[in-house]
Amino acid sequence: MLFHLPIVMMATLSPIAIADTIPQVDTARECRFEGGSTETFDRCMRDEAEALKQLQVEWPKVTGADRNSCVAEATGGGYASYIELLTCLEMARDLAAAKSRPDNPRANPDSRPAQPGQPEQTVGVGRDQ
Repeated sequence: MLFHLPIVMMATLSPIAIADTIPQVDTARECRFEGGSTETFDRCMRDEAEALKQLQVEWPKVTGADRNSCVAEATGGGYASYIELLTCLEMARDLAAAKSRPDNPRANPDSRPAQPGQPEQTVGVGRDQ
């Protein structure tokens, strides 16, 4: 009798949305949150507007995964900023570029000659100095 119920339920679920458009941010609210003088507010608004213009140029070049993670990061915690979003996307782009460089040993771990009897060591990663 209820054999069709799972099909109906699956058909009504919407797929996970990929951020196709730049999210709308209330920059005036965010800039007022910073407090300070009118000069500080105006500078914040100019910086956010400049970041939005740059995002409009860069957005089509960004992968869906980077969009989703950066939107979540830049708008989470009750704070939203185009500057934070742009910074996150730039860092994601730079990381992808660094990983794809042929001289990066992490890009192609087989390019390093193996030395028998010596364990691999990672220096400076995850250790307090």
